[in-house]
Amino acid sequence: MKSLMDPCCQRCAHRPETPCREYLRCRTEGPLCHDDEQCRKARQGRIEAVEGAAQAQRPTQNQINESPCWRLLVCAGTGCIASGGAPVVAALREAVEQRGMSSQVEIALTGCHGFCEQGPIIVVEPGKTFYRRVSAADALDIVDTHLAGGQRVDRLLYRLPGGEAVTCYPEIPFYARQHRIVLANCGHINPEDLGEYLARQGYRGFLKALAMERAAVIAEVKRSGLRGRGGAGFLTGQKWEFTAGAPGEEKYIVCNADEGDPGAFMDRSVLEGDPHAVLEGMLVAGYAIGAREGYIYVRAEYPLAIRRLQRAIAQAEACGLLGENILHSGFSFRVHVKAGAGAFVCGEETALLTSIEGNRGMPRVRPPYPAVKGLWGKPTNINNVETFANIPHILRRGADWYAAMGVGRSKGSKVFALTGKVNNTGLVEVPMGLSLREIIFAIGGGIQGGKAFKAVQIGGPSGGCLPESLLDTPVDYETLLEAGAMVGSGGLVVMDESTCMVDIARYFLNFTQQESCGKCAPCREGTKRMLEILTRITEGKGREEDLGALEKLAAVIKATSLCGLGQSAPNPVLTTLRYFRDEYEAHINDQRCPAGLCAALLTYRIDADKCRGCTLCARHCPVGCITGKPREAYVIDETRCVKCGVCLERCKFGAVIRR
Repeated sequence: MKSLMDPCCQRCAHRPETPCREYLRCRTEGPLCHDDEQCRKARQGRIEAVEGAAQAQRPTQNQINESPCWRLLVCAGTGCIASGGAPVVAALREAVEQRGMSSQVEIALTGCHGFCEQGPIIVVEPGKTFYRRVSAADALDIVDTHLAGGQRVDRLLYRLPGGEAVTCYPEIPFYARQHRIVLANCGHINPEDLGEYLARQGYRGFLKALAMERAAVIAEVKRSGLRGRGGAGFLTGQKWEFTAGAPGEEKYIVCNADEGDPGAFMDRSVLEGDPHAVLEGMLVAGYAIGAREGYIYVRAEYPLAIRRLQRAIAQAEACGLLGENILHSGFSFRVHVKAGAGAFVCGEETALLTSIEGNRGMPRVRPPYPAVKGLWGKPTNINNVETFANIPHILRRGADWYAAMGVGRSKGSKVFALTGKVNNTGLVEVPMGLSLREIIFAIGGGIQGGKAFKAVQIGGPSGGCLPESLLDTPVDYETLLEAGAMVGSGGLVVMDESTCMVDIARYFLNFTQQESCGKCAPCREGTKRMLEILTRITEGKGREEDLGALEKLAAVIKATSLCGLGQSAPNPVLTTLRYFRDEYEAHINDQRCPAGLCAALLTYRIDADKCRGCTLCARHCPVGCITGKPREAYVIDETRCVKCGVCLERCKFGAVIRR
């Protein structure tokens, strides 16, 4: 038996063609349909093989030496595939076959482990040994040294900044401080095997919901305090209640997987690593509000996520978890995947619905809200991927368990995409209320190259930039809003001292301006005028009245734009004006970029005392504006200099000075 979904023997009566509520229990607690100790042991062995990856105890060397079989969890998320994961898998299979260990070794392709910059990643069970930056050339060494020899491959282990090797996956600082709920299965199960999801208590939340009254399910979600993880932070249970109470027999569930924030990949990783969790969350929502159909709107740039979703849907349908009369409960539900064209505005719920209906993705005026008049004019509930992925855990473990995590009105955990100038980039899931300092320094490992922290952009292009003085700010909905930022979908971009905050504001505004659908003038024209002003400032052409104009335009755009994209677009500008106003003033009044980044404001000259006349700078200058004689000091003609910085990079004596 390779999967829990396989019949254990010919007597197994619980089969996909005859689904009932005992079907899943038979797979994970049984067999229930016949009595056979051998079958029971086979099922339990399969469950332990999968669940073993989640246990947190530190393994002993004996466990490694004495293991009769191995399970290699190879990351097959987009990040690790892009960094060369596919050849590693092929080489591992070849090495295992070559050593005649096929019956002892299982190579399981998993979703994203989260620590993407260390990829390709392999975790060896038992033992939770974490191998990073593995190449195809390492495969035979892993098989010979670890699996056959009982010794870890030291050179592939993760190392602390001091050089000490960390052998055990949960003891790596990046993982040790996390509290993984939504990401609990990512990296630990094969997302294309329904049986592995069942082994990790999959679909238990849905089965529990089926035994409850619909109103009780909604009450449970409300009591958990779960708020939408897509940006607005509206109470999920309350949203369900509105849709359930809306008049009309035909209702829809929509999953927003249109992840458009630069640097964000939380939803993609969940879809790639644990697609059944999203389906289960949608099933619970569909049952609670009385919907019979659901749509997952996912951008077409996520082909792996789409393929795994479609496979998961097919598996669920094949065993009666989706479709008509699910598990003979009388409840029917189908899920469709809609591939979007990748427009940022389609993350806005009314634009998303319009796109599903086959039209250009543009928002519409609210009210009426989708809960009353949504997809094809019918009551529709929309949640994002992470929100749905939380639902199975809440139903299975109870609202009180979930509500015990977090702080104030922000309950549970949140997944962040930690990127930028931080040592440990990747996906992190932490309880709400953890401080930015803990996320960036304890989990993220601090700033790259020993540079100083300057700011963190939180909430994606619609969020805000917070300075060092706010590093101890707890990450929760209300506190971040007070600081001018937002939780948003979970983008977290760290910046160091070399970052120009005016240029960063221009970068994010340029993104939202280009992604504006153009339907309403405040967003279409207002952001364009703001972008022109910011560009002018970074080019050294700023005026004294520019800062006032930016603030005035931002206020109008926030108050009058049609949808959330326009309403939040000025946030990066407003927060940088609030916390880094001196940088704007330096650009305008002193014609100086404090970070030394804005090319138009830079000057290059050569320190005659340090110059050795080696000619390197003159030979590589693309415009030939550096002159002099060998072994004498060279000179830069600033009127011809294009400020490309090549001379600075080439000089070996620190003679080129940039200001």
